[in-house]
Amino acid sequence: MFRTTNLLQRVATTTTTRGFHSSTTQFIKKGDYLPSVVVQRKSPADTVDVQELFGSVNKAILFGVPGAFTPGCSKTHLPGYIQRAEELKTEKGVDLIACVSVNDAFVMSAWADATHADSKVELLADSKGELAKAMDLDFDATGALGGHRFKRFAAILEHGVVKELFVEQDKTGLNVSLVENVEKHFFNVRFDMFLFETVPNWLYKDYPQGVPIDGYNTQYV
Repeated sequence: MFRTTNLLQRVATTTTTRGFHSSTTQFIKKGDYLPSVVVQRKSPADTVDVQELFGSVNKAILFGVPGAFTPGCSKTHLPGYIQRAEELKTEKGVDLIACVSVNDAFVMSAWADATHADSKVELLADSKGELAKAMDLDFDATGALGGHRFKRFAAILEHGVVKELFVEQDKTGLNVSLVENVEKHFFNVRFDMFLFETVPNWLYKDYPQGVPIDGYNTQYV
């Protein structure tokens, strides 16, 4: 009886103290805040906490890539967001678009220059892979890239909270995390302004998170 009680106590203790990031198979999910991890911008001395960065803006997109200057990232993933940046910001109401990779700040800065990311997409360097691990989105790419890297993903954020998350099932593919898919999950700001001007106030009281219109809502406007 004594041994059984002790076992149950140990199980209960383990269950109640287990944190969100205790398992490598439990990815960050919708409704979670971004973890508080410091990343680099243009230099190792130019740092920012991602939780504070994304928590300070209304709507944002954060997408992660396996590596700067790699073919899929340089030819498709990053250029797609650069090309659509103005539309996402003016028509979809996105305040910040950022790309993160497990590379040092100098490499990310050079990649930004090479791709003309400029002010369209901010490049963030997770030099030690701490953010990738904290989000449970890292994988062992030692064979191709020399160490652990980000799985390819994209996330829609509101004040630092994950509203939608798109992770490539094969870790490096170019499908759900591309801008063409992510932008489908935003409502058009201009049309939403029309809704706010025409839909009766009583309807918004019943739907504080957005008015459903033909399967859509204004949650991401």
